[in-house]
Amino acid sequence: MKKKVFATGLAAFVMWLPFGASAADYVIDTKGAHASINFKVSHLGYSFIKGRFNDFEGDFSYDPKNVSASKISVTVDTTSLDSNHAERDKHIRSGDFINASKFSKATFKSTSVVDKGDGKLEVNGDLNLHGVTKPITIDAQFIGAGADPWGGERAGFDGKVRLELADFKIPVVGSSSYVDMELHVEGIKK
Repeated sequence: MKKKVFATGLAAFVMWLPFGASAADYVIDTKGAHASINFKVSHLGYSFIKGRFNDFEGDFSYDPKNVSASKISVTVDTTSLDSNHAERDKHIRSGDFINASKFSKATFKSTSVVDKGDGKLEVNGDLNLHGVTKPITIDAQFIGAGADPWGGERAGFDGKVRLELADFKIPVVGSSSYVDMELHVEGIKK
């Protein structure tokens, strides 16, 4: 009986540990709307326009015991830009700004992940946007991991990065030379 109780307790403890004890691969849960790529840009210096990209896909691997081995790859459909205003979206997608008809995909591929402690991560990688590839650094935060109600396992992160429009040869939008990106990533273990 003691062996059975010990084995059950040990199994529960291992399930409680984030991802068990090794790296895991995840697909970003875009179908369940548990992930989002959002943006915020100044509007004439008086307010902010917020929006998102509705269509994207990606995957990542994460090992809490070896964070530096983590990786992420994301592809965004730039034609899915949505600021909740059809005419403005048409203009932002035009050649005046992101030129989504010519540059319909943006990609990010990590080159390194640095553990900053207390769940904070520095995700370095190459962003290809508007036909230009530049290195960027995302300040990320591990949110949590564990079992979901459907018998799978999930892991979630948040991230923020400021993109200078000139770095990607995108004309200045209004009075702002940059756009702030807010990222929410929840993955389902493969």
